Amino acid sequence: MPGRERRSDAVANRDRIVEVARAELSESNGAVADLKLHRVAKAAGVGQGTLYRHFPTREHLLAEVYRHELTQLVDAVAPLLAEHAPLRALTGWLQRLIEYVRVKRGVMAAIEASAWHDLHADQGHRLDEALEALLDAGRASGELRAEVDAADVLLLLGALARIPEAEWDARAHTAVTVIVDGLRPR
Repeated sequence: MPGRERRSDAVANRDRIVEVARAELSESNGAVADLKLHRVAKAAGVGQGTLYRHFPTREHLLAEVYRHELTQLVDAVAPLLAEHAPLRALTGWLQRLIEYVRVKRGVMAAIEASAWHDLHADQGHRLDEALEALLDAGRASGELRAEVDAADVLLLLGALARIPEAEWDARAHTAVTVIVDGLRPR
């Protein structure tokens, strides 16, 4: 139909909006209050109407940024395992997880508890499965302790949530290094 945006353009617009919002959140260290929707629209090269057509509220956009970030994290597992030894792949993945957690913290702070619960219930298993694949490879190679599973590592990673934002850059990578060191066989 003349005058209507083609589907591929709509998808490209949506993807650009999500990527710009994710970049804005990353640059502001996950500070959702600094995410200005009019700036996101402008930087994505779309009008505000297009942004609101795809994402009627800030929560909708933040939820999609979270989903996008989670998908990238999960999709990174296979290439990391193909290119690196299991321990190095796990370490690289956990370093990527630090950025994911930064975005997640901002999203959690901005989305209502019920919406966050629904989003996490729908997507959370993907993170568990990705981590378990990395741990399985590490255990099979003998690089990781046999008795540690994804639930153990996720509990340890929960410490990232306690790092004050002002100390994030200094402490998050150190915490991940300590976790990886603890996963090595004795």
